[in-house]
Amino acid sequence: MPIESPKTSLLLCTLCAVMICLVPVSASAQNPGVGIRQAAADAKPELSQVIDAGKALELQGRWGEALAHYQSALKMIPENRQIKTRRSIARIHYDLNRRYADSKYIKSLPNMTGTAALNMYSEILLKIQSYYVNQPNWDNILRHGLACMEIALSDPKFVKLNLPEVDPAKIQPAIDEMNSVLSRYEIRTRQDAFSVASTVCRNMQRNLGMPFQSTVYEFTCGAIIALDPYSAFMTSNQYGETMSQIEGNFVGLGVELKTFDDHLLIVNVIAAGPAGKSGLRSNDKIVSVDGKNVVAIGGDTAADALRGVEGSQINLGIIRSDGTQANLRLERRRVEIPSVENVSIVDTTAGVGYLKLSSFQKTTARDFDAALWKLHQQGMRSLIVDVRGNPGGLLNSAVELSDRFLENGVIVSTRGRNPLEDYVHRAKRNGTWNVPLVVLIDGDSASASEIFAAAIADHDRGKIVGQQSYGKGSVQGIFPLNTGGGGVRLTTAKFYSPDGSPINQVGVLPNVPVQVVARNSQPSSAANQASENVDDIMRVGIATAKRESSK
Repeated sequence: MPIESPKTSLLLCTLCAVMICLVPVSASAQNPGVGIRQAAADAKPELSQVIDAGKALELQGRWGEALAHYQSALKMIPENRQIKTRRSIARIHYDLNRRYADSKYIKSLPNMTGTAALNMYSEILLKIQSYYVNQPNWDNILRHGLACMEIALSDPKFVKLNLPEVDPAKIQPAIDEMNSVLSRYEIRTRQDAFSVASTVCRNMQRNLGMPFQSTVYEFTCGAIIALDPYSAFMTSNQYGETMSQIEGNFVGLGVELKTFDDHLLIVNVIAAGPAGKSGLRSNDKIVSVDGKNVVAIGGDTAADALRGVEGSQINLGIIRSDGTQANLRLERRRVEIPSVENVSIVDTTAGVGYLKLSSFQKTTARDFDAALWKLHQQGMRSLIVDVRGNPGGLLNSAVELSDRFLENGVIVSTRGRNPLEDYVHRAKRNGTWNVPLVVLIDGDSASASEIFAAAIADHDRGKIVGQQSYGKGSVQGIFPLNTGGGGVRLTTAKFYSPDGSPINQVGVLPNVPVQVVARNSQPSSAANQASENVDDIMRVGIATAKRESSK
């Protein structure tokens, strides 16, 4: 099988972001664990408290929140083995629930032959060997496949679909047999991992009647989960949604959601989308989809039902934030995802311009240029670029925006195990803006946001105001798969600031730090997070911009 190059630009992935054919929910919007970072600004949390809080979320089946909770905890207690183990378990449950809430994935399973499934698994192992940033640990990769299979066998939805008539008493012996097979082999190479996984899948088919392709998929997902929090297997739906996010548009309703067992909470609404034009607002709740109550079908299934082809219609039962009820009929349409928002002069006397960057996508540089010229025409004398809550996006987009303010020098460098990933991105002189610059950051500014902020900081091109950024210093590549219509997101390199400093687990430090009160516990979108904490940061940002423009 020939080695394939990724067919898209390198992607700096979002932080546990969830694409459901709508707008991704940021980790902080779902995650009570974000409070760990803030509460632990001066002291690390107690390990027992972290574990207990995570297990409480697990017992409620809130796997997405548990996953984000453990990920946040690892920021404060790095490399803790117990938290890493809980994070892996939460990740397996979370990914399993997402796959089995995807109707297209479920329908595709019977149509995939065992040979095709093995070819997909082999293709992914080869991509890991060829592109992954670190030398793969094949034994760990295989063990994560076994863990995925074992957890799947404890999930009622998985068992109902794949083993509707199985005697429950046969499941544990089958699990024991899986582990027995692994104990007989030493897994050192990609071929070893493939061979043992194939044997286990055949045994599961023989002993339980498990569909061969379903078992292979669990080993496939386990292989990716074993790598790092940012690598991911994507079903065909998830792959398509990721590519739509990169392009800056998608077919859907134009809402950002948080799922619950009995409703879908609308966290944010794109004003120009079908939902925005119908009058839906943040904090409205979707309680039924096409006549089916969310409490009956579950939040994930309800969210999946919002998908559909362009031009198709959907009926939603709504409870407004004021308690009133409504029934709406919406048409799914192609929606542009705004990445540059709230463009305005925030201090007319001093000419302080402001814009919010919510992500870095293909259209961001174009929209950023348009915003700069608009502000210039309105009398901008200094500029605030707000990347708080921005989880990242395209590396090239971050480089392009940095290049708008830097005349020369390094913007960012990347280094990977594959020499093709070693690259130094440099600034060019054309089209440089000399306006005094302030960049606002917080603990949820990540990835491409950190490339931009670090480039400005290292070149002393502007002031960085706010809080220490997230610290995600890795680059992901998107690889389409030849089989199954999906794809994989693999960490292929780490990136470094212009002065050579690593970003991973370090982040960018503001040179004008601002203390803020803890976040409101109510859900909020990445675009609206600023309004909850921002008063202090924004005030300091404006004061800094005014001071810089007066020099």
